[in-house]
Amino acid sequence: MPIDETAARTRFEKALAEYEQAFETFFLARFLDLGFEYFPKDTPDSEKNLCRISFPAEDFLFNPQGSLHGGTIATVMDISMGHLVNKVAAPGATIEMKIQYMRPVPKEMVSVEGRFLKRGRNLSFMESRLFDSGANLCALATATWAMPKA
Repeated sequence: MPIDETAARTRFEKALAEYEQAFETFFLARFLDLGFEYFPKDTPDSEKNLCRISFPAEDFLFNPQGSLHGGTIATVMDISMGHLVNKVAAPGATIEMKIQYMRPVPKEMVSVEGRFLKRGRNLSFMESRLFDSGANLCALATATWAMPKA
């Protein structure tokens, strides 16, 4: 099935025109059309913090089987955790990440939620979950992150 080439070009050109090399606005975030929300909004140092990213799964991001490519899923899951680390501390770094793909993601809006499982001074253990528009869990990632030096 062919992709919508016009939509792909339009998204690329828009991302190229609007990106800034910063959190939430870097080129890939703009190209994927990522929308960011952080919770809870009133306690930035809580271990209950969450970064939610919403984005449209478009056909130009699909694998040959016709669903959202696993590499795209992994990228957004990593971004959800990295942006949360940055929000509560400063830029960190992924040390390792494991992903379980549970169901294919069709063309629709999806959401990804990154959170801390255990936050430490040097290392943090995190997870990210990707949901389809019906709130079905489609992928689960766990990761170890190096926290920024205080």
